[in-house]
Amino acid sequence: MIRSVVFDVGETLIDDTREWARWADWLNVPLHTFSAVLGAVTAEGRNNAETFDYFRPGFDLAVERQRREDAGRGELIEEVDLYSDVRPGLQALRDAGLWVGIAGNQTARAGELLQQLNLPVETIATSGEWGVAKPDPGFFDRVITMAPGEPQEIVYVGDHRDNDVLPAREAGLRPALIRRGPWGHLWADQPQVRAHADWVIDSIKELPGLLTTKG
Repeated sequence: MIRSVVFDVGETLIDDTREWARWADWLNVPLHTFSAVLGAVTAEGRNNAETFDYFRPGFDLAVERQRREDAGRGELIEEVDLYSDVRPGLQALRDAGLWVGIAGNQTARAGELLQQLNLPVETIATSGEWGVAKPDPGFFDRVITMAPGEPQEIVYVGDHRDNDVLPAREAGLRPALIRRGPWGHLWADQPQVRAHADWVIDSIKELPGLLTTKG
């Protein structure tokens, strides 16, 4: 029986295209060049934050985020950034009687922006607020504390093999990988993902039927 569904944020609920474009602009790097380097880092299974070091060695992400905020060019999450299936998919899960939450590797500011979207969820949390980030087991301990049910009754949905599927499985959760964004497409059919993810989906709208009939 599945009682709760918890979602990652970037490339699961939110299309990160505009945010990456803002970073490219901030670094004064052509978007195509920035995207190509990001793709290479992704393909090697490395942390996407390493992309910045190619353009500015020693890049401090926290410092640069604050500089963007101070310059009035900080984080921005708006309705247009949501994937089209997010609102109807989340609502359908709630209508099916499931508890729905969000917990991802985002800043506290991103959490505030997500709250402003009034999504049909019970709780929104970020690594910035918790002080622990995926794939650290402590992050998933917080997910288990947040969401109703035993670990095996909680589904964690994300696009990333190393940050979502594998550590969620290790924590005893039921992982689902969504095939979108660069990581989701790259790893969806990888044997390691197929061995550890309970479900590989293309849309959040698939989940209510899967979780209420096969949970």
